[in-house]
Amino acid sequence: MITDARWALADGWTVARRDLLHWVVQPASAIFGLIFPVMITLVFGYLFGGAVAVPEGANYFDFLMPGMYGMTMLFGLSATMVAVTTDASKGVTDRFRSMPMSPSAVLLGRSIADLLHSALLLVLMLGTGLAVGWRPVNGPGQAMAAVGLLLLLRLALLWAGIYLGLLVRDPGAVVAVQTLEFPIGFLSNAFVAPGSMPGWLGAIAEWNPLSSTVAATRELFGNPSWGGESWVAQHPVLMALVWPLALLAIFFPLSVRAYRQLERR
Repeated sequence: MITDARWALADGWTVARRDLLHWVVQPASAIFGLIFPVMITLVFGYLFGGAVAVPEGANYFDFLMPGMYGMTMLFGLSATMVAVTTDASKGVTDRFRSMPMSPSAVLLGRSIADLLHSALLLVLMLGTGLAVGWRPVNGPGQAMAAVGLLLLLRLALLWAGIYLGLLVRDPGAVVAVQTLEFPIGFLSNAFVAPGSMPGWLGAIAEWNPLSSTVAATRELFGNPSWGGESWVAQHPVLMALVWPLALLAIFFPLSVRAYRQLERR
């Protein structure tokens, strides 16, 4: 069993290196993926910041940046789906499956590569936050915990993207997912207080997994937050752990099952 795990990790890292080298050889999409969140941050901060209500006495960027960190993790879902569907449509996935390698290597390699890319993107976003005046004030320990929660959310969404990519195997379907990312992201506490929404809509926003991660990171970074009266709003750090673990429990086995069923198509 240990030998099988080492085999899977070795083959998974080989596939991950292939994906990373692909970004090096054709860097345009990777560079744009890194720059786009920075541009959105600057647009929100400098163009719309004065028109957006924030908690009383809060610096806008201290409030904005945790929301942008969470949104950046969410937007990675469609990037993963694009990569999976592209490999499937071009026959790359089938070629990997025909090789003498661990059956889990393709999915594991994709998850490693995308998580490394997301970690790099998060570092860039943290640097952008520091450059515009955002500061974590609760010390390095809690700041690292906040970063860990953001990457945990990304890992969960990553496997959701892998499953959706294997399910549809059509690059055109990614457009529908990309379209849904924005309403899912904005229907949260990232930019607007759920309490300012109609009751039923505010409840959906508070139970949005993104809201839990954003609220938890604001708490850990020591940045201003909206608060809230519901149970989920009162326990953001706990829910920022529960939601991603629940999503992983759902989408990881679904991804493995969908990959195995490729043989029957």
